[in-house]
Amino acid sequence: MKRLARALLGIGIAVTILGLSKYHAAEVAVPAYDYTSSSRFAWSGFYGLLLLTTSYGVGLPDLTRRRRNIVAASLIASGGAALAFSFVQLVLGNALLPRFVVFGSATLLVPWFWICANLSNDVRERDSENDRVIVVGSWADAAELETELDSGAERPARIVDVLSPHDLVPRSISDRPLRQAAQAGGATVVVLDREAQSDPVVVPQVAELHEQGVRVRTLALFYEEWLGKLPAAELERVSLLFDIGEIHRRRYARQRRLFDVIVGLVGFGAFALAVPFVWVGNTFGNRGPLLFKQERVGQGGEPFTIYKFRTMTDAGGDTTSWTTENDPRITKFGGFLRLSHLDELPQMLNIVRGDLAFVGPRPEQAHYVEELTEKLPFYRVRHLVKPGLTGWAQVKYGYASDDRDALEKLQYEFYYLRHQGLMFDMRIVVRTLRSVLGRRGR
Repeated sequence: MKRLARALLGIGIAVTILGLSKYHAAEVAVPAYDYTSSSRFAWSGFYGLLLLTTSYGVGLPDLTRRRRNIVAASLIASGGAALAFSFVQLVLGNALLPRFVVFGSATLLVPWFWICANLSNDVRERDSENDRVIVVGSWADAAELETELDSGAERPARIVDVLSPHDLVPRSISDRPLRQAAQAGGATVVVLDREAQSDPVVVPQVAELHEQGVRVRTLALFYEEWLGKLPAAELERVSLLFDIGEIHRRRYARQRRLFDVIVGLVGFGAFALAVPFVWVGNTFGNRGPLLFKQERVGQGGEPFTIYKFRTMTDAGGDTTSWTTENDPRITKFGGFLRLSHLDELPQMLNIVRGDLAFVGPRPEQAHYVEELTEKLPFYRVRHLVKPGLTGWAQVKYGYASDDRDALEKLQYEFYYLRHQGLMFDMRIVVRTLRSVLGRRGR
């Protein structure tokens, strides 16, 4: 149903633009014109894509159910797209689409965005009510899992009970402790840690619940489905299970590279336009070289040079320590570049050259890779794929400032390796867009 809400969002945009275009061409314009001509159709598609981008960018259709939030986001998405398209028409000096279509679509889509957001929220609330979890395992694992669920799960859930295998030992022939606990808590999911999965007392009781429609998951699988990551304790074992041929599927590789080249060329144009602005900003608030160059570790462990707009002072030549919140090395203008993510634009050159993909694990410096590989022997598995400008770990966790953060991000990166695909990449792109528009950066 959540997919349906997203699909309806796009369908509504397309139907509204085409419907108004047809009505304007036949009933309003004098003389009438052909709204299906290639140029008008292309600009209609561009405007539709712009509306879809701004709606995803402000969080639709997945905003939480607060009427003011949804209405405000709907107005910003439709109005922002209409103004942006009008600006493009002004710059090009040509009426690409009639104002009737541009602003009429923006007006009609506000209630449609609201409907889609509420549909998505209805599904989320039902999921939240349905996902009640019993953990069969240690209290430590359950406490960590509860913290993870509270900090932002992909699928909302709450733990209603925690039982050890010892708690499930029947006291009589008819005693079924797990069934009684599930009925008392209204549980619909049972999560088993590694020991519970082979316990002769636990397995028959879990099988009984499974026959009654209760979902059963291992702890690792629950992390994947509900949290979008792998538990730290499973990383070393999972690192041996990646199918190299599956990761490097030829069809996906071609699709991904085509997407990267298109994005890279468009982004390189944006980089060229940004250079004069950044140069002026550097002159007054960030004196020094325009670009920052640094060696990073790429696919297969091969080094490459990454480019960014410089945002920090030289700091005595220190370019190797972790960047922290409110880092004193970041200049005021550099802080703006980071917050707006403009500092990343030069990496479009890396994408065009093939050093980077648009989506993938972020590349790290060689000395970090060596340090982390000593502590986490499976760390190098992340280099099976090409690093990216953005990635699942970035949108879920953000920046790493120490070894602990690096381990947390690795859990998300391994999840990406296991589920890598074009649709997942598009999902990450949408979340990245929301992050950029939400002005989250360091």
